[in-house]
Amino acid sequence: MIRVVIVDDQALVRVGVRALLGSEPDTELVGEAADGREGLKVIRETVPDVALMDIRMPELDGLAALREITADPALAGVRVVMLTTFGLDEYVFEALRCGASGFLLKDAEPDELLRAVRVVTDGGSLLSPAVTRSVISRFARPGPPTVAHPGVEHLTDREREVVGWVATGMSNDEIAAQLVVSSETIRTHVSRAMLKLHARDRAQLVVFAIQSGLAPPA
Repeated sequence: MIRVVIVDDQALVRVGVRALLGSEPDTELVGEAADGREGLKVIRETVPDVALMDIRMPELDGLAALREITADPALAGVRVVMLTTFGLDEYVFEALRCGASGFLLKDAEPDELLRAVRVVTDGGSLLSPAVTRSVISRFARPGPPTVAHPGVEHLTDREREVVGWVATGMSNDEIAAQLVVSSETIRTHVSRAMLKLHARDRAQLVVFAIQSGLAPPA
């Protein structure tokens, strides 16, 4: 059973998520809150598999709550999906930096929300190629140079190459086809790179790769 908490200041959103999760045999809503402060309390009490978190809320916004979640070792297994009505705005990029497993628009179809919950529970991320391109564009803008992640120096050459491919938004199967190796081999490289870079999931790995200037061979 996938245990979920919804944190959103819109009652209609909470009611909809409650009804949707209750209609599925493998999902369960174990808590809900209308602001970030109460949401943190509920998440710490229930330790869910997934937290659906609104970005903009009273008391404590979603980004501040996300930072507290990712900084708490007791909540290391909680995957956070940010909910937004604003698409790819500045808050989404900050959420990815802070360890969100992805984001979902509030007007997403019910099937998309259920898929999101299942994907992040399985260790995946909600970072499509389109979103990845936007992240790359964001970091490519003129401005202060980014600092490479300190863990990059511990990656092998092959791991650097694979992480560079991950930053393009490709799946493990697609990367495997490019490098003419098995998907399991790519999965192993990705897992080792995530451990060395202390990335919570694939979404954060993409951000670290872009910030560190990792890219596949031309």
